[in-house]
Amino acid sequence: MKVLVTGGAGFVGTNLSLLLLQENHEVVILDDFSTGLRSNIQPSTECHEGSITNLSLLRGLARKVDAIVHLAARGSVPRSIKNPVLTQEVNVVGTLNVLEVARELDLHVVFSSSSSVYGSNMLLPKNENQVLRPLTPYAASKMSAEALMMAYGSSYALPVTTLRFFNVFGPWQRPDHIYSAVIPKWIWSGIVGKKIEVFGDGSQSRDFTYVDTVTQVIHTSLVERVISPEPINLALGNKITLNELLAELRNYFPSLDIEFLNPRPGDVYASQNDPTLLFKNFPHLANVDFGVSLHSTVNWLREQHTRVTGGPSVVD
Repeated sequence: MKVLVTGGAGFVGTNLSLLLLQENHEVVILDDFSTGLRSNIQPSTECHEGSITNLSLLRGLARKVDAIVHLAARGSVPRSIKNPVLTQEVNVVGTLNVLEVARELDLHVVFSSSSSVYGSNMLLPKNENQVLRPLTPYAASKMSAEALMMAYGSSYALPVTTLRFFNVFGPWQRPDHIYSAVIPKWIWSGIVGKKIEVFGDGSQSRDFTYVDTVTQVIHTSLVERVISPEPINLALGNKITLNELLAELRNYFPSLDIEFLNPRPGDVYASQNDPTLLFKNFPHLANVDFGVSLHSTVNWLREQHTRVTGGPSVVD
């Protein structure tokens, strides 16, 4: 297949591109490099700089591919609180543009949503039938994009697959900018001897998901045409508290310097997935042990951090 990956220079996009190339597919990347890195682009991929808000650019690229994996987004909850308008423009209008070109060309679209759409719904574990109560502009933008995916699937019989990511981590994830995710940020703090800031008392929980699980699901969606306009939660059912994560990291960095601060606005307290629907659609999905995947991530950052550190600042 020839696959257009929006946001292909980012963390998940880079891991996905490597897998697609390994499986002998062709990759076309569209990225505005607001968070992705040019150095992540593999020599055998075709790369275009630009935004998903540019409909004509999207249309031109989509004409020469067999499917679209839509990963591009303006990420981060705190970032969306600072600039809600731009978050909606990229995440909602950009997704509409992707769907429009896919409708014109009848292309399968695999879309990355977020567990943040559950927001203040505190029921655990999460399943796809629960009510969505987004707390932030970022979560609202992802919920809106999900609605567009369902609408295009229903109205135009467009083949779409919506996957809700839960706290994805692993190699190629930037650890050193202001909106970095918690696992790479804390690993990097351990490597460079920087203080770790915990917003809350550390009892908050997350369903941390290794990036190989995510890329495996996306690849299967493409090659086996797993179509699901209704969102599928993409996490294995872990419930790991931040304090448990810190305890794991102390095995690698015994002298961690930790400071507990007040909770941040918009942060969800607890998250855990019920993976029943995930395994129904992807019955051969491997269950990856968290400790093993964390070990791989720590080792990768220790050995390869120059690939993803020192990049451009992420603007608000």
